[in-house]
Amino acid sequence: MINCKIQSNSRRQFLKTAAVSCSSLFIPGSINAFAKKAPLRLGYLPITDATPLLVAHVLGYFSEEGVAVERPVMVRSWKILTESFLANKFDLTHMLFPIPVWMRFKQKIPVKVLAWAHTNGSALTVRGDSSIYNFKDLGGKQVAVPSWYSMHNLIIQMGIRSQGLKPVIKPPPARLEKYEVNLLILQPPDMPTALLGKKIDGYIVADPFNALAQVKFNARIMRFTGDIWKNHPCCVIIANENFIHKNTVIIQKAMNAIVRAQDWCIRNPGETARLLSRDGEGYLPFPQKILTKVFENPEKNQLSNQDWNVERIGFQPFPFPSATRLIIDQMKHTLVEGNTLFLKDLNTIIAADDLVENKFVIKALDKTGGINRFWNGDPSTAYTREEIVEIN
Repeated sequence: MINCKIQSNSRRQFLKTAAVSCSSLFIPGSINAFAKKAPLRLGYLPITDATPLLVAHVLGYFSEEGVAVERPVMVRSWKILTESFLANKFDLTHMLFPIPVWMRFKQKIPVKVLAWAHTNGSALTVRGDSSIYNFKDLGGKQVAVPSWYSMHNLIIQMGIRSQGLKPVIKPPPARLEKYEVNLLILQPPDMPTALLGKKIDGYIVADPFNALAQVKFNARIMRFTGDIWKNHPCCVIIANENFIHKNTVIIQKAMNAIVRAQDWCIRNPGETARLLSRDGEGYLPFPQKILTKVFENPEKNQLSNQDWNVERIGFQPFPFPSATRLIIDQMKHTLVEGNTLFLKDLNTIIAADDLVENKFVIKALDKTGGINRFWNGDPSTAYTREEIVEIN
């Protein structure tokens, strides 16, 4: 088990700078005079990770906050979403947490993480007739991940290494040793059919592609990721730092809407599934019964750590610094294609502080009722938590 407890001084920093930040909003000729006039452009993948953005739009929370937003644009892959964001086609989007690390510190793109989009929400799925029941059974197998820079790749490699196995990247059908687990990239929509066709032995990805395979192909969840890393972040809300500086009022209002949406989703899981489904507003191309399995059926009898009381997918917007630091540390030990020398000399604490801008989400949380509306922690240390990882 990995335990790390880090005190966050984020709230104190926010309170010290709030007066200065807010005063600039009302100074003629300030940077906000260049605020965006056109509607905000949002991009997303057809996965439940995008839920807060989509719910904030469908419930009209953006409009209520005074922000014009175009209907979010759905794209097929993380590669397309990343390239579209870098090409300035989207102002605000959700993104796998490790991708902004790669953007900011390797590609030198001034991206900022504004909040967590959700917690947990992913699983390692195998065929129902498979003999794979734990990580040690993955030796000699082919496993798909959605992106090299993903929480899925981080978490599965943590599990693989914990059993003395070795993650490798070899073009199929390369011969594998019994101690090797071959990892390959597949786009989420392609994973269930690849599993059914026995082109891969398993995949780790966000829902609802796990639930889809359970319902349609009798697949089996080997392990929920939230049962490995308790209430871990997966996707985050990001924007370009230059855009943020020019549009602080809009960013704050958008964050208010997103936090309100997360709060609503927690209290209305069944309606969330209906709204997002093709039976509802059609933001996700899945029937309601598939999404209901994600939002309303945590399948807690399948959890190894049932005392954690985690949900299959959860919502909590504050970006705990301890989690960001653990992600950056794990990235340094995670096998990916391409050059990762940029991670070698990256100071974890400095990088984590540089990557995240949390003043907007803190203000939105205060407006919504405080962080304890989302997380039952000690009020005296509400912006600090302990990261718990258990692989067994």
